[in-house]
Amino acid sequence: MLRKITKTRKAEPAEGEFIIVASKYNPRYVEGMLQAAIAELQRAALVKPRVVRVPGAFEIPVVVSKLLQRKTPCAAVVCLGVILRGQTTHAQQIADAVTSSLARLQMEHTVPIIHEVLLLENEAQAVVRCLDKDHNRGTEAAQTALEMARIMKSI
Repeated sequence: MLRKITKTRKAEPAEGEFIIVASKYNPRYVEGMLQAAIAELQRAALVKPRVVRVPGAFEIPVVVSKLLQRKTPCAAVVCLGVILRGQTTHAQQIADAVTSSLARLQMEHTVPIIHEVLLLENEAQAVVRCLDKDHNRGTEAAQTALEMARIMKSI
């Protein structure tokens, strides 16, 4: 079920940098989420996030791991990708590996990692989730990153 995107209030400055790691695969859909996430972070937090592009969804966790090892603190990392199911189990294997890796990294580094690497059945689902301005998962991911950065700063 898709939820309606709500406007977030202006954020107080987070401790650390907002980073977006985005796949280059399925570029039409990922670019739609990426631009929405950047716009939301700039609108709500008045920050320009660092963007790192990777070839595909499977490469996202290793780049996130490397970014979290830097001395520069991260407020949150947003991960964006689109995996479209095919006729084999490969898409499910990629999605499962990315999900478990990102969950592990989040716990190890205590940095919010927002997982919007979408496993979708078809392009129609991708259009709604990645290109629709009212339900764009990029916007939702940025809103979650902002909220989690506030929560982590407060505890």
